[in-house]
Amino acid sequence: MRFPDRKLTSIGQLLDLLRADLATYAGPAWYRGHRDASWHLEPKLLRGPAPLTESHLLNRFRQYASLLIDHKPDTEFDWMFLMQHHGISTRLLDWSENPLVGLYFAVAKNTPEDAALWVLFPTLLNSLANIRPAFEFEIPSFDDTDLRNYLPSTIANEHRSHLNPVAAIAPRNSARMQAQQGVFTVSHRDNIFIENIGPPGTQQDHVFRYVIPAAAKMQIKDDLNRLGVTLFSMFPELSSIASIVE
Repeated sequence: MRFPDRKLTSIGQLLDLLRADLATYAGPAWYRGHRDASWHLEPKLLRGPAPLTESHLLNRFRQYASLLIDHKPDTEFDWMFLMQHHGISTRLLDWSENPLVGLYFAVAKNTPEDAALWVLFPTLLNSLANIRPAFEFEIPSFDDTDLRNYLPSTIANEHRSHLNPVAAIAPRNSARMQAQQGVFTVSHRDNIFIENIGPPGTQQDHVFRYVIPAAAKMQIKDDLNRLGVTLFSMFPELSSIASIVE
């Protein structure tokens, strides 16, 4: 990884670490929190020895969801975003452009494991997938031609390509996605851990992480609450109101 693991025990320390680690890099940085530091950067669909096929999940989700939504998604990726939003397994990984959002998800549950806050440089990840934009720090949209090989229909209809995960942006068409400043990585057909991408024997300069000791989780969560980073701010929905009024 770009840097060795560092211990993170407070929000103040996070600012110090980011100030130092981002000082020499002018591009965008994305953040993802894991409540268990042992977890890899891998999408839910591709975990496990025998994952369900994407086409099966997509078809079944469309079958049940079509009557329940006001506006049907226009593209395959739009269906994937909706599936991800409602907890269905996809090839997507959620990231945020806000480090406090990633930190919230790392400490939201008081579990006994150490947690982790991952930091990704998305344009460096994309360079490893041979995406070379005209502007150095440009990140493709899911509408761009660069992402066609990652469409569910493309993967289902051909079996020879094996591509690295890529980072892409999408319209923030839900209150939750806007609140979380959401962005995505999307994997191809293989479960390639994002933290391991790169030529053998080279350093993975596109990613690193801070490890949060289990004992520090609740204090960090309390401090985030004082700063207004709460369940309701992350999920501005009726179901979240109880967390702030009770």
